[in-house]
Amino acid sequence: MEPFIALVAVTLVLHTLGTLGVERLRPWVVPVRGGLATMFLMTGGAHFIGMREELIRMVPPLLPAPGFLVTLTGVLELVGAVGLLWRRTAPLAAACLSVLLVAVFPANVYAALAGVTTQPHQQLLPRTAMQLVFLAATLSVVVHDLRARRQVPSLA
Repeated sequence: MEPFIALVAVTLVLHTLGTLGVERLRPWVVPVRGGLATMFLMTGGAHFIGMREELIRMVPPLLPAPGFLVTLTGVLELVGAVGLLWRRTAPLAAACLSVLLVAVFPANVYAALAGVTTQPHQQLLPRTAMQLVFLAATLSVVVHDLRARRQVPSLA
């Protein structure tokens, strides 16, 4: 739940600052990138501090080397978070994080159905809803970039 709150709160604060005149926080996609970066810094950090053992238990048994997979996905989340902060790398980072969100979703399903996590917001329906919000946010960064590229006239 904390990553969801961080995404929403940081995005709203940055958007508000943008509407109050902070030019660097415009257009709307910049606050979304900031919210996503904050969220992925939190979730990526959790792969190493605080929740590592729980995340290892979330890896479905048919996958090999759960500790390595948790480390790998944590590193990818942290690298993606940094990539979101630079305009030139943000679309690629967002696209890669979108793929990562889809790739790790089975672990979320396994954790919810196997009772690895017992908190209400960790159950399958709330977990799925949050993943969809995260995915929509990452994809909005990609779509914004694609639309912006279409509007730039070609020099050829």
